[in-house]
Amino acid sequence: MNALTVTLGTIGATLSLLCWASFFGGVRNIVRAIMIGQGAPDRWRPFFPRFKQMLVEFIAHTRMNKFRTVGWAHWLVMVGFLGGFMLWFEAYGQTFDPEFHWPIIGGWAIYHLWDEILGIGTVVGISALIIIRQLNHPRVPERLARFTGSKFAPAYVIESIVLLEGLGMIFVKAGKISAYGHSNPATDFFTRQVAELLPASTTMVALFAFVKLMSGMAFLYLVGRNTTWGVAWHRFSAFPNIYFKREDDGGVALGAAKPMMSKGQPVDMESADPDNDTFGAGRIEDFSWKGWLDFTTCTECGRCQSQCPAWNTGKPLSPKLLIMSLRDHGYAKAPYLLAGGRKDMGGDEVGLVDAEGNPNEGALAKISAAAKAEAERPLVGDIEAGGIIDPEVLWSCTTCGACVEQCPVDIEHVDHIIDMRRYQVLIESEFPSELAGLFKNLENKGNPWGQNSKDRLNWINEMDFQIPVFGKDADSFDGYEYLFWVGCAGAYEDRAKKTTKAVAELLATAGVKFMVLGAEETCTGDSARRAGNEFLFQQLAAQNIEVLNSVFEGVEQSRKKIVVTCAHCFNALNNEYPQVGGNYEVVHHTQLLNRLVRAKQLIPVASVSQNVTYHDPCYLGRHNKVYDAPRELMEASGSTLVEMPRHGERSMCCGAGGARMWMEEQLGKRINIDRVDEALSTSPAKIATGCPFCRVMLTDGVTARQEQGQGEGVEVVDVAQLMLDAIDRVDAGTLTENLTVVQEPKAPVVEEVPEAEPEPAPVAQTPAAAEAAPAGGGLAMKGPAKAPGGLGMKGAAKAPGAKASDEAPAEAATAAPAAPAKGLAMKGPAKAPGGKGLAMKGAAKAPGAKAESAPAAEAAPAAEAPTAPAAPVKGLAMKGGGKAPGLAMKGAAKAPGAKAPAAPAPAEAPAPAAALETAAAEPVSEPTETKPTAPVKGLAMKSGFKRPGPKAPGTAAAPAPAAPAPSAAPTAETPVESAPEPDQPTNGNGTPEATPPAAKPGGLGFKSGAKAPGRKN
Repeated sequence: MNALTVTLGTIGATLSLLCWASFFGGVRNIVRAIMIGQGAPDRWRPFFPRFKQMLVEFIAHTRMNKFRTVGWAHWLVMVGFLGGFMLWFEAYGQTFDPEFHWPIIGGWAIYHLWDEILGIGTVVGISALIIIRQLNHPRVPERLARFTGSKFAPAYVIESIVLLEGLGMIFVKAGKISAYGHSNPATDFFTRQVAELLPASTTMVALFAFVKLMSGMAFLYLVGRNTTWGVAWHRFSAFPNIYFKREDDGGVALGAAKPMMSKGQPVDMESADPDNDTFGAGRIEDFSWKGWLDFTTCTECGRCQSQCPAWNTGKPLSPKLLIMSLRDHGYAKAPYLLAGGRKDMGGDEVGLVDAEGNPNEGALAKISAAAKAEAERPLVGDIEAGGIIDPEVLWSCTTCGACVEQCPVDIEHVDHIIDMRRYQVLIESEFPSELAGLFKNLENKGNPWGQNSKDRLNWINEMDFQIPVFGKDADSFDGYEYLFWVGCAGAYEDRAKKTTKAVAELLATAGVKFMVLGAEETCTGDSARRAGNEFLFQQLAAQNIEVLNSVFEGVEQSRKKIVVTCAHCFNALNNEYPQVGGNYEVVHHTQLLNRLVRAKQLIPVASVSQNVTYHDPCYLGRHNKVYDAPRELMEASGSTLVEMPRHGERSMCCGAGGARMWMEEQLGKRINIDRVDEALSTSPAKIATGCPFCRVMLTDGVTARQEQGQGEGVEVVDVAQLMLDAIDRVDAGTLTENLTVVQEPKAPVVEEVPEAEPEPAPVAQTPAAAEAAPAGGGLAMKGPAKAPGGLGMKGAAKAPGAKASDEAPAEAATAAPAAPAKGLAMKGPAKAPGGKGLAMKGAAKAPGAKAESAPAAEAAPAAEAPTAPAAPVKGLAMKGGGKAPGLAMKGAAKAPGAKAPAAPAPAEAPAPAAALETAAAEPVSEPTETKPTAPVKGLAMKSGFKRPGPKAPGTAAAPAPAAPAPSAAPTAETPVESAPEPDQPTNGNGTPEATPPAAKPGGLGFKSGAKAPGRKN
């Protein structure tokens, strides 16, 4: 120790105070900024799985190793940075005393070896990273450089500091060996060689230690002053960002889209209020604190950019630049937000205001002009509006997930993009014009093409064998293994229909019992959700879950199996429907067919023997990790698989995801053309895929190239078609037999009937007695809502035209029979009179089956219609579409609940037994009941939802005659239905029509003045 070393040590210690203060100030600013974000309580637990995943990604470098060279180089730098802290702190003492080392451990051989490895590894690693950065510099064509847009000044500073740290470890150790002569060939194998080139000087050791110390101090000072240097701050923030990742099982943030959150809780669009709830992200403070942590952690490495299909085809979207823009905006606006500043949706100040609600100029004056100016900028807007994110950037995303898959620090790009889209659609009503048609078709027709729901079964008519349809050929799921979810594309799009038919034939050939939904099926809402229309998605999902639950009623959870051909339907049903209460086992058709091949239920006998390249659908591959099943199925078919350069988890998107299927590409090269060019480079005979969206896009691309003379003879097919070509086709009769399921009818509920007592002589009832008697004149149904005239429907759902029971006249009670009627109790919401008798399954219900074992007094209904049917029918049951008026029916077709006018009772009521005989033997020329001319399809949905899809026809129900009292002639007390008011509309039978509810604006209106999507001011 001498004067020079003491001076160096004093200077280093003094400067370190300033540098440490700067660093901890930066940490404080980052933590405060992150806390501005919305709550995310679901990110903390479970602790041990999350902590384990963080350690695995850190130690094994699983994310970084996706890029091989960068992976090992970054690992060396990371270990050198973290492990070098101990050696860096040692430099404090070495500037004062060059011979200084840590007590006890400083003399251990393992400590010297650790010093040796860290120094060499850091220098080698950072040198490799510097070279890689220069090779990917934007001086090459910009779109090919993954560092295009990255900030190079901070990167160069950090790389220089790391290089100095590595060299400092080597030269301090080598200087001590040279000055003091102590070395070990096993632990100092490299530095002892360097020591031979250095003079023996203790002052030189102190100088090396001072440079090493100051380089670390420069790092602390500079990063503390620049909170947006992600290339530096990710060294600290990457650990919590990995721990708090969306999926606690360690998976990336793909598959299901993150639910729309407000105040840390998922938003239920049925009860949401835009005045109090946050709908997506319209301002930087609307993102969660995890979003702010994402922005802070971005290293600007450009891996996401290099994989993005939009960026690679000349679109303005770069996931890296988007995250960087959000980060820079957030930290620039943070002083205003931290001071309490807030603006409402109209842009008026509501945070910093005085007692009268006016802007507090004194408080605003304390905020920097730059922060206030940043607060004025919209989050999404074009250059003229000064927006942070250009609309073209926001709507270029295909949500393919390549950015999320490649990000080494688990940034959730797709979730942030969808959140911004949600705000634009639900609050601002600003979105590409093509999406207005999509939303309208989904809302009104239940499919993106705007086709009629009845046409969903057209593809079955083109098949040679019979395919069972739920509600038509089968009333329950009993005996079936799978529900085949055909999807909108599979039902309507001609190319996708080929896949549907191939899968149906293959499943039938293998003897797999399956059924389809037919007209009851509706779009899953995938495109709506990824376009930001969360309201429409939840509406469609609620409808589909209701239908699926009716199919799987009484089925144990493990048997609720669905097979789908569309990757987007697969993702929605499998990953997103559980968020809204729909839990099913969902398999993709390539998975199921591959299982059948393995189980020898499908046996290929002929080889396809062609070169086939396979395109991985994003929503099957990256989003759900299904890579092997389609390839194994292709191999089983005898195809020769030729992989494209980008395949598997790096597969290039076809351009259809994120609702881009329904939008035109106006900028750059078409994504599907780019993908087809890559496919044609493998010289295939066929291009195979496993998604109808991909098939449409690739077919269009191949057609475009064939018009230019390229790819002649190349065909785009589904993997299932390759397998169909490789098996022996089975005749249609056998296939029909393979799908036939004989369902056992439900056992009738036998009720013990007590001995009939002598029937008392008929007497006229007094009003008081009539009120005391239970009402049985109509079809009493479960639930508080009862439609006058006998049609009651469960819950809030009303049949079209029905009035609530509380609107029924009180006098109607006087016409009730003296004893409860015992009819046909029916499963589900439709109940037969009295709720007793024979339970019957299916859509066809017997409205008044004859109970032969009961006495005559019990056989006839207590309240009988005055006339009989025109012809005898067995048990009065009606098959197929014939439904008894006033009877609620299962499924989409509902009987209208029109109020029945009361008819005067006949002067003499026949005996009950005689009434049945008369009804069976004597035809009546003028029946009093008039059936509707067409089946009425009611689409009322519970909880006030308007069901997307076909509109309910306005056919009014025929009035049903009111039941007379059993033994009383008309009296003054007998209630008679009053005539309609002159101004009240009536239906064709003179019955007053119920006033239809007011329609929502576009079906997407919100409370408190929020605009409906699709409408612009």
